[in-house]
Amino acid sequence: MCLLKVIGLKKHYGDEPNITYALNGINFEISKGEFVAIMGASGSGKTTLLNCLSTIDTPTCGQIFLDGKDLQQIDDRGLACFRRENIGFIFQDFNLLETLTLQENIALALVINKEDVELIDERVQEIAVKLGIQDVLDKYPHQVSGGQKQRCACARAIINQPRLILADEPTGALDSNSSRILMETMQEINRSLEATLLMVTHDAFSASYASRILFLKDGMIYTEIQRGANTRSQFFTQILAILEELGGNSDVFPTQSKECAP
Repeated sequence: MCLLKVIGLKKHYGDEPNITYALNGINFEISKGEFVAIMGASGSGKTTLLNCLSTIDTPTCGQIFLDGKDLQQIDDRGLACFRRENIGFIFQDFNLLETLTLQENIALALVINKEDVELIDERVQEIAVKLGIQDVLDKYPHQVSGGQKQRCACARAIINQPRLILADEPTGALDSNSSRILMETMQEINRSLEATLLMVTHDAFSASYASRILFLKDGMIYTEIQRGANTRSQFFTQILAILEELGGNSDVFPTQSKECAP
C-alpha cells in the first residue's frame, strides 16, 4: 500500500538568471511500513526534500500525497493540524524541552491533543519500555546521555502513532555506540510497530539499517538500491560503492568510526 507519493517535485530559489535548483523533478513512492533512507552530498537536495515532505517548506511545483491527501491542497491552518496528527519528527539535535522531564517531553503531543491522562501515562510507559528508557523518565534532558535523549525523541515521534516518521541525521550528534543502539531501536520500531520511516543521512552505517536507499545528486534521484536478502554488511558495501560513484572520493561522505562498521 502506497503511503507517500511524490510527483515531479521541484524547488527553486532566486530569479533568472540566478536560479538555484535545489530539487529538480523528484519522483518516488514509499509503501506503508517501509524504512527508507535518503543519501547524497551536501547540496544534493536532501534537506530541502525533507523540509517539503514535512510541510516546513513549500515546493515550487509538483505534488506530495500522504495517505492519498494532496498536501498542496491543505491551507496553512489545516497543515498545522495535519502535521501534528500524521507526521513524527526525529531531529539531529534532539529538540527536547529542557524544562520538561523525559516523560513530559514524550507525552506533550498527547497532552496538546487533550487525550485522557490515564491513556497518556499508559502509552508513555509502554513506549519507554520498548525503547529502554523507562528508568529515566523522571529525569530532565541535561541529566541523561545523548543516546537516551535521542531515544526519548524517538518515543515522542511515535507516541501519536503518526503515519510517517521523518528523521533528519538522527545519529549526527551521537558517538558510535549510541548510534548503533539508536539505529537498532529505529529498525525495531519499523519492524514491531510497522512504522513508516524516512531518514536523511550522510552516514553509510546508519543507512545500512534501512530497507531501501534513494541517492540524490543535483536535486534529482541518481539511483536507488534495496537491501532485499542481503546481509547488512553486504548492503553497507553496496552503499559505499554508490557513494564512491557520487563523490569520486569516500571522504565526501564520512562514515562513523570503524567501531560502527557492520
